[in-house]
Amino acid sequence: MQPLRGTKDILPSETEIWQHVYDTARQLLSIYNYKEVRTPIIESTDLFEKCIGNFTDIVNKEMYTFNDQSNRSITLRPEGTSSIARAVISNKLSLNNQMNRLWYAGPMFRYERPQKGRQRQFHQLGIECIGSAKPVADTEVIQLADKILTKLQCKEECNLELNSIGNIEERKLYTEQLIKYLKKYEEELDKDSQRRINTNPLRILDSKIYRTQEILNNGPILKNYLSLESLKHFEQVCKSLDYLNIKYTLNSYLVRGLDYYNYTAFEIKTKSYSHQNTLCGGGRYDNLIEQLGGPKTPAVGWAIGLERLMILIKQKLNTEIINKTIYIATENLYDINVIWDVINILEKYCLKFELDITDTTTRKKIKKASKLGVKICMILRNNEISNKQIIIKWLDTGKQQIVNFSNLDQYTDYLKTIF
Repeated sequence: MQPLRGTKDILPSETEIWQHVYDTARQLLSIYNYKEVRTPIIESTDLFEKCIGNFTDIVNKEMYTFNDQSNRSITLRPEGTSSIARAVISNKLSLNNQMNRLWYAGPMFRYERPQKGRQRQFHQLGIECIGSAKPVADTEVIQLADKILTKLQCKEECNLELNSIGNIEERKLYTEQLIKYLKKYEEELDKDSQRRINTNPLRILDSKIYRTQEILNNGPILKNYLSLESLKHFEQVCKSLDYLNIKYTLNSYLVRGLDYYNYTAFEIKTKSYSHQNTLCGGGRYDNLIEQLGGPKTPAVGWAIGLERLMILIKQKLNTEIINKTIYIATENLYDINVIWDVINILEKYCLKFELDITDTTTRKKIKKASKLGVKICMILRNNEISNKQIIIKWLDTGKQQIVNFSNLDQYTDYLKTIF
């Protein structure tokens, strides 16, 4: 039996890296008072049709939709923001004009062609700052993405791109002019762009086809259709990012693929030449919650694709985490209770360990620990135990020490300072 195409087992060696990413994000986000929210994986199909837009590829081609036994149309969530907006309304989180800073992590589902960094079941880490229309909220969420990538040692591999896509009225005026311009070159556009002219023309701006990009370079620019209010909002975001020394590139053709965005839109891309190089995407969505029947509630947020993030950090973090394991190698002990004594001390100091109780020789166990990149091996043999001692072997240097049981607690406290 094989997993379904576009899905992937996340094995124990990888899970530790995922946990490291979650822990890093959680610790930072808690400082900024972001609180975790967990929404259902399944939602009413109507939610995503209203939020994402009927003319988007996600709704038209990529959603996993089915009828349940009550003949209700159900969809596996293709993204997180729509579910968060629904949760805000159904749980009345926006009462009394209070701010809600929320974060989430979990699987999403889209029927796309599987490739490196893109699965049909994929995972996102996202945040939503709900309740403020001020530019400082935009800056806050962008800064948090920057900080998380910095803590994960990925920032140098990424570029931040920004654009202002204005409000609905401004985009409507721009869209009319864009359609009028593109109609003159319709036969020269790629097939997807030809289809989008009459359904979702702004998505053409995101085309990776060279000829289509050439045509767009001489066409109307969204910035020229923005009001003074939109321009001032975006200018303040940029000034704040400058003050925080967060580097960015202005991209007049950057639009997000979802209908609910307005004002600030941004993406963090890896420096890869692959078309699948968008690591983080987000922006402001001031009308979404009201559009779903809730009170008018401005908001801004982003989501990071975790599979793509793993590509950047897997090797680095994998080595770091394994090296923090203390390996316990045992032989056929006369008194196995000493194992629990050692484990209790390691647990007391919250040190990660692996107990090898296989039937192989102590020598082979040490060799295995070395291959795993373990730094410290505790060796429990009958000779030493009879003298109330154990061996500590430092595998990176070959140094070996004999430690009395009576000093093991103190020695483990010393090991804690190393890890």
